[in-house]
Amino acid sequence: MTDNDNPAFGAALQPFMGIPSFMRLPVTRDLTGVDVAILGVPYDSATSNRGGARLGPRKIREMSMMIWGYNSTLNVRPTERLKVVDYGDVSIIPTSILHTMEAISATASEIIEQGTTLISLGGDHSIALPLLRSHAKKFGPLSVVHIDAHIDTWEAEFAAIPYSHGTPFRYALQEGLIRKDAYIQVGIRGPVSNEKDYAEALELGARMITIHEVMEKGIPAVLAEIHARVKGPLYISLDIDAADPAYAPGTGTPEVGGMSSYQLLSLVRGLRGLDIVGCDLVEVSPPFDHGDITSILASNLTFEYLSLLALKKE
Repeated sequence: MTDNDNPAFGAALQPFMGIPSFMRLPVTRDLTGVDVAILGVPYDSATSNRGGARLGPRKIREMSMMIWGYNSTLNVRPTERLKVVDYGDVSIIPTSILHTMEAISATASEIIEQGTTLISLGGDHSIALPLLRSHAKKFGPLSVVHIDAHIDTWEAEFAAIPYSHGTPFRYALQEGLIRKDAYIQVGIRGPVSNEKDYAEALELGARMITIHEVMEKGIPAVLAEIHARVKGPLYISLDIDAADPAYAPGTGTPEVGGMSSYQLLSLVRGLRGLDIVGCDLVEVSPPFDHGDITSILASNLTFEYLSLLALKKE
């Protein structure tokens, strides 16, 4: 009997039955022969608006039980080509972002250093910085595709400490974790604090593809530019608020006028063929969700990550 057939997980049962690991995958910290690990990072104390993203990993796992396993668009069944496990969650400290970031980096590194690819489920977007630190330690400076409504390159949101969910990519760029010629932001939109915010992101090295450009050019043209710009190992960081709140209301800082679910799925699928070495999906806040539609989208986007990694192995 394989792990996926274990009746304790209910792998052969309907979605409302069984233990909700991600896609009913085995929950283990034994990485022997493991290609991909799913890691929850239930931290949301760095948010500047609505909380609740600490509950994201659990709800994404629950909604993933409706994913049958075969990607009919990319023609691949990821768990046939990859050994995938649910690694559980990072032990975070809600009152300390510094200690939490250390815990995230340590847990991520123990996975990555064993040759296992990491998919992280947030949590708020502050978790991207320690995750990028761990990946850059292994792979060197990374190309980054950052899909988001917000630039997340502000200097600080809270006076006492520089780190928040609005600052991770500023510090990742300053620390040399990201290749400045291969950092692409996609879907940026909405009101900002002042007229210099976008200019500062560009000065830091971002290629900013605003939602206006996405809509005018279309997803295929955006993907063509991404493929032309990305060099070497690629990290994908996806904030669910890249989607319009009509499709993803369950998030801390929703911005109107975003991508549809289909556009977001097409964007992620279009990253096929790039050297993906790590991914995160953040800012799912179940308390603000309606009918779990945000978590359903998030679980399917995670499945697309798995599908891309399966095709990469092929």
